[in-house]
Amino acid sequence: MIASPAAAPDAADSLVLRHDADGITTLTLNRPQARNALSRALMGDLQARLDEVRHDASVKVVVLAAAGPAFCAGHDLKELRSDPSREAYEATFRQCALMMTSIVKLPQPVIARVHGIATAAGCQLVASCDLAVAADDARFATPGVNIGLFCSTPMVALSRAVGRKSAMEMLLTGDFISAQRAYEIGLVNRLAPEGQLDDAVGALARQIAGKSPLILSIGKEAFYQQAELGLEDAYTYASEVMTRNMMARDAAEGIDAFIAKRPPVWEGR
Repeated sequence: MIASPAAAPDAADSLVLRHDADGITTLTLNRPQARNALSRALMGDLQARLDEVRHDASVKVVVLAAAGPAFCAGHDLKELRSDPSREAYEATFRQCALMMTSIVKLPQPVIARVHGIATAAGCQLVASCDLAVAADDARFATPGVNIGLFCSTPMVALSRAVGRKSAMEMLLTGDFISAQRAYEIGLVNRLAPEGQLDDAVGALARQIAGKSPLILSIGKEAFYQQAELGLEDAYTYASEVMTRNMMARDAAEGIDAFIAKRPPVWEGR
């Protein structure tokens, strides 16, 4: 079961809500009045939630959702301008980079549930997640170039999620793209009508949650590690991972279950 952001409790003192059900943890950005702009406080709360989930063996899949009319409008520009010192800017972008990297390094797969708009660092957030399911009327942009602030940090995640020319077009024009276009360039995996978004996210999350959590963790880490290596080094690394994977109890169980034509019983080891 996926917690619908529209049904999330007010919890005004919590900028990120957590809901757990059937091995799926939904983390909901809860700053709807600011379109979930990434203030220092919101990023801190999300980082804390990610750190909780990392060490929670009951969590198989994480869904990143948002309350209100938008997924995330990027950095809080008013907050950025409230302290125009180099130290403040460095601290903000360092905090954001840590949070985005934590999503990639989280052992559990992370699915972005996207509605409304995802702009600038909000688009970066989508690109940083392992998978993304979007409402068919959602829109995406990296519009910093329009206000004199090139989306350099969003560029890191975006350029790793989509092709170079598609990324450059978004970064250089600052134009919005449709959910359909985001799907075509690989920024999102699946589209659904707004009213069916939770069902689509839930179906994908449950499918993944049914796999061995150990094998998901091994595979996710290996995917990002090999992507940064040259071809020969990637095969050397991936071969070592496959060998380590074969030594796991869940690998033996999965193969034996396949041969015996029975459902596997995962133990996460």
